[in-house]
Amino acid sequence: MDLDLVIRNGCVVTASDIWPSSEIGIKDGKIVVVGSNLAVKDGVEEIDAAGAFITPGGIDTHVHLSQIYEASVSNLNKTQLTNGVIPNLENYTGELYETGTRSAIAGGTTTVITFASQMKGDDSLVPVIEQYHMLADGNSYCDYAFHVIVSNPSETVLKHDLQMMVEKYGITSIKIYMTYKALKLRDYEILDVMHTARKLGIVTMVHAENADVIDWMTEHLEQKGMTAPYHHGTSRPPIVEAEATNRAIVLSELMDTPILLVHISGGQATRIIREAQTRLLPVYGETCPQYLFLLADSMKKEGFEGAKAVCSPPLREDKADQDALWTGINNGTFTTLSSDHAPSNYNHPKGKQLGLTHGGGPQGKFKHIPNGVPGVETRVPLLFTGGILSGRISPRKFVEVTSSNPAKLYGLTNKGTIAPGFDADLVIWYPQKDFKPFNLTNEMLNHAIDYTPYEGMEFKNWPRYTIIRGKVCSRDLQNSTSPLKSVTIYGIKSGSDPLFLLHGFPQTHHIWHKTAPQLSKTFTVIAVDLRGYGKSSKPASTASENHKSYSKSVMAAYL
Repeated sequence: MDLDLVIRNGCVVTASDIWPSSEIGIKDGKIVVVGSNLAVKDGVEEIDAAGAFITPGGIDTHVHLSQIYEASVSNLNKTQLTNGVIPNLENYTGELYETGTRSAIAGGTTTVITFASQMKGDDSLVPVIEQYHMLADGNSYCDYAFHVIVSNPSETVLKHDLQMMVEKYGITSIKIYMTYKALKLRDYEILDVMHTARKLGIVTMVHAENADVIDWMTEHLEQKGMTAPYHHGTSRPPIVEAEATNRAIVLSELMDTPILLVHISGGQATRIIREAQTRLLPVYGETCPQYLFLLADSMKKEGFEGAKAVCSPPLREDKADQDALWTGINNGTFTTLSSDHAPSNYNHPKGKQLGLTHGGGPQGKFKHIPNGVPGVETRVPLLFTGGILSGRISPRKFVEVTSSNPAKLYGLTNKGTIAPGFDADLVIWYPQKDFKPFNLTNEMLNHAIDYTPYEGMEFKNWPRYTIIRGKVCSRDLQNSTSPLKSVTIYGIKSGSDPLFLLHGFPQTHHIWHKTAPQLSKTFTVIAVDLRGYGKSSKPASTASENHKSYSKSVMAAYL
């Protein structure tokens, strides 16, 4: 059999099946056979999975990379046109595509969907989309795609740009906010957006929190001097999320259009989503590891350390909320588990330390703390340890929420499972009997952020190999008890044949087009949707200083 790579002696896991003692044959970046005793020609690369799980590559559909604002505290009104370069990089406190996607691969994620974010002063989406394309172009180590955040649904946006977004750029999902002054929409505007989304057949993601209640609570907490990081949660009790979740569902039902409620944190909102689903409404749910594994006491740490756990919606007080989320994963309320990787460095004056620059003494003021936590690298391993190995979920459910469902929801038709014809995006885990558990430290991770909210947490397995389109992109090079330290991330080599990754609402179908083979200096990037296409080209960029012998992927390329 003519193959490029064979993985032997693995336990293959999909959302529907588990096949022990199986082998996977890969050719030209695709899975061509899953079976046993595969006969291959001499010289074919082989990997012995040693009986360990092999799962589809993780798909993280909620990742913030190279965003030049922080929505929770920023007063920026208009997108800065930077020609693909972050301005004042020394003062940038977030995560870039380069470091964020490298971190994703080390944690078993092979595809990320990131955000192109319109600001209130942007009358059109086109410059915004172009800007974020430039920020990502040539800087991603893994496959990526975009959602578009809509914060100013102007007549131009509603009548022209959203259709162009679908037809020219192949983007078929948008996100709206019901909170944050810089981004929030009124109900009237939400209806406008949903009405247009219905006509275009695209999905609307919703950050559901009641902005007015949050403002009222915050003002009254400040009057009482209750401004420590912990009171970020006090200002946003579960009912704030639940009310907005219910309102978003009511508006979507009125418009008869699908929505996804993102980063759900509590039991009240979970039950509201479940009730809507039982009425057969097209309502999807997403939750995140921080809500499954952390509680509000993480915001109570000594001094200002609690700022590291400030995110929105906030971590909840009651373990019953966590139990409700786990139930929601198991019964299908939650379609996806995403990271909502939206970090800011802690020890930086423009990062989490902003909360100390507006008074409040050593406890600071929570309303000035940038919201968000890092998690793109830990998402998949957390659910493996805390879900599969704890007995909370089955291996099949693990695959369903980390890979298969995200692929189906966003139209990634070549991803999300292990079967002939699908992209060879795979994660090979360690044999459980051979893995020595370790306690995580931030120094072990590959992101550019100076902390992890999961510091000290025990992990009982970790991705041993991450494979993207048949190329081994991350591997443990040593027999180490701390596998993260010995991971090497590989970029795509010059001359490979890239693909542009499209995504869309599951009722749409997309065409995946390859560019001409044997390219050397220039890659042509093609985005194709059934309803239109766009095309651009750019010379391949070189890798970072630490990876000189490799070049980065261009527009989601690994073959």
